[in-house]
Amino acid sequence: MNKWILGARPRTLPAAIAPVVVATALAAPDFNWFRAALALKVAVWLQIGVNFANDYSDGVKGTDADRVGPTRLVASGMSTASAVKTAAIVSFAVASIAGAWLALLTSPWLILIGVISIAAAWGYTGGKNPYGYKGLGELSVFLFFGVVATMGSYYAQTEQITLLSFIVSIPMGALSCAILAINNLRDRPKDALVGKLTVAVRIGDRNARLMYVALLALAHLAAIATLIPTALLTVIALPMSIALSRQLLSGISGKELIPVLGRTGKLQMVFSILLAIGLGID
Repeated sequence: MNKWILGARPRTLPAAIAPVVVATALAAPDFNWFRAALALKVAVWLQIGVNFANDYSDGVKGTDADRVGPTRLVASGMSTASAVKTAAIVSFAVASIAGAWLALLTSPWLILIGVISIAAAWGYTGGKNPYGYKGLGELSVFLFFGVVATMGSYYAQTEQITLLSFIVSIPMGALSCAILAINNLRDRPKDALVGKLTVAVRIGDRNARLMYVALLALAHLAAIATLIPTALLTVIALPMSIALSRQLLSGISGKELIPVLGRTGKLQMVFSILLAIGLGID
């Protein structure tokens, strides 16, 4: 596989695509394919930028030196730190161009949201005081890959902010957090050694597993909270959620968690498609 595709981490892209899919379905009466395409471009390239930025920052800090999960470019020596940093900057630039275009079509406030999003993406593991090392990663992911991504994509197409757009952002944020939770649970022993105080490190192995289960449950409960009967199509994804929860609660660890990460990404994509179909039908 091309090293840059590897570094972009395609398995994480459902976290960027899902909120746009759901928001577009909710905006169906006012659907604008061009604005939806721009929103998708912003989301995907922000996610890729985050992945390269984390690869660079963790690589130069040495926290990826003894890694259990998928290969990182800097830590493995597959690429130089400067090249990966450039890839992150280029990715953020592509997202910024699409975001600026979207702002011109809707509201200049989107530019401010974009700037904050990029700053949050870089600050996750970058800089002198990365907040991802302090247990704030899940909160950031919930806000930016859930609430901001979903409500922002909806606003870009309708120029409205509604309670329903917030409610449907909850499962998107919860499932994105679940993906991060698997990452952090897998890396918990190594992170603890290098002082990376993720939520999994702070609350311990057992509680981190229970948090993952709670995040999946929250996604399903949020679909019910929409009070839209057809949104309950998401119940089709319930067996996937139960199977993943049981697998995690069985105590698997280390490399055994890598397939769970991929299946959690698939769950988010399946859930978002089912929710989008339900919203579209309504």
